[in-house]
Amino acid sequence: MSVQPAIKAFFDEPTNTVSYLVSDPATRLGAVIDPVLDFEHRSGKADIRSADAILKYAADAGVTIAWVLETHAHADHLSGAPYIKTKTGAKVAIGEHIRDVQRIFRPVFNATDVSGDGSEFDRLLADGETLAIGNLTVEAIHTPGHTPACVSYKIGDAVFVGDTLFMPDYGTARADFPGGDARTLYRSIRRLLSLPPQTRLFMCHDYKAPGRDNYAWETTVGEERARNVHASENITEDEFVAMRERRDATLAAPLLLLPSIQVNIRAGKFPPAESNGVHYLKIPVKITS
Repeated sequence: MSVQPAIKAFFDEPTNTVSYLVSDPATRLGAVIDPVLDFEHRSGKADIRSADAILKYAADAGVTIAWVLETHAHADHLSGAPYIKTKTGAKVAIGEHIRDVQRIFRPVFNATDVSGDGSEFDRLLADGETLAIGNLTVEAIHTPGHTPACVSYKIGDAVFVGDTLFMPDYGTARADFPGGDARTLYRSIRRLLSLPPQTRLFMCHDYKAPGRDNYAWETTVGEERARNVHASENITEDEFVAMRERRDATLAAPLLLLPSIQVNIRAGKFPPAESNGVHYLKIPVKITS
């Protein structure tokens, strides 16, 4: 029987993001999944209160953080991975298709320092590849559609799905970012929902579905199959694609899209400082007549 992880969730309401500390109860080795760097877009100020909350909890629980696992290059928050790496020595991993995302966005921001080969990260994980955290086995499941690089992490009976799925009453992630694709997303969702029905699923975001008063981020494969408002088992691929593309056409860009992408394709690091020692984030300007 596989070892089951200890899981602690941390919710960042400004970005509606859930980060996780996942650890092996026996060895007290752990990983942080999708940590947040707090960023105020109006002032350009960044701070580490969210990451520090995770580090404090880990220290109090006697957990040694060995890995930071990113489910994808997020478009709605900046990653706290470099700070956690600096404080703990943890290595940073992401799916190997981050290369595709880097190649898409490098010319958008003229980010000539971005490698395009993913070497900013310590490890690139292929579909089905595993790594060990104490007695825990972490399996990377390539679940593209929201972005080409999305991966879900299966650890024991738990799967951390990133932005592939939301809670059953909220639905699924958008698929209109560059490199995203609704049909690919549907197939990734079906792959996850082919797991045993009791498999626990942990979301990366929650926004409170209409009629729900509280945030929630844990459900099961069985619940998603039965009740997901976008992707329950009776919804066909063509129906999903039509719904998703229609819905995505109405969505605004995430508030932190431009800073997030620039930072997260660099494994959470800011663009190199210029000659005055200041780091700058770019805003590509589109002038329409």
